[in-house]
Amino acid sequence: MKSDLGESRIEVVQGDITQETVDAIVNAANSGLRGGGGVDGAIHRAGGPAIMDECRKLAGCDTGDAKVTTGGNLAARLVIHAVGPVYRDGKHGEPDLLASCYRRSMELALQHGCASVAFPAISCGVYGYPIPDAASIAIRTVMEFLKSHHGITRVRFVLFSDDVRRIFEHALEEARES
Repeated sequence: MKSDLGESRIEVVQGDITQETVDAIVNAANSGLRGGGGVDGAIHRAGGPAIMDECRKLAGCDTGDAKVTTGGNLAARLVIHAVGPVYRDGKHGEPDLLASCYRRSMELALQHGCASVAFPAISCGVYGYPIPDAASIAIRTVMEFLKSHHGITRVRFVLFSDDVRRIFEHALEEARES
């Protein structure tokens, strides 16, 4: 599914984010930037040791923030490591922190001259964020950013499963209608 927004396009696809040919891919990282499971582990495995070498120099990352490393062996030039919140009940700042990590990733992509960015479903795996809520926050935050900033022309949400892809497509449809 695609949606044009001015000079930019938002796409929702099912696939493997490590195979994306974009300027930057976003990693759903942990605060220690130590690598891990899920998307994080897949990116570190596919990108090789150069990514971890740079992560070690960054001294971690706060929840809601993001930091940049090389893409290593990936097709993407850069990896933006975004730390989403662990979901408790939605009443402990989780929505603001999740929106912040998407916004901060977009800011870093723009600062580093990236015209294209690919996102996973941040915080939706072991961090337990309800996928419909996370999808809505992700789509709305990216749309708001693209409306007020120029330079990023393509944002792809690359989701691993068909179920998650459909939820993100629904969130994109709702955001377009509002």
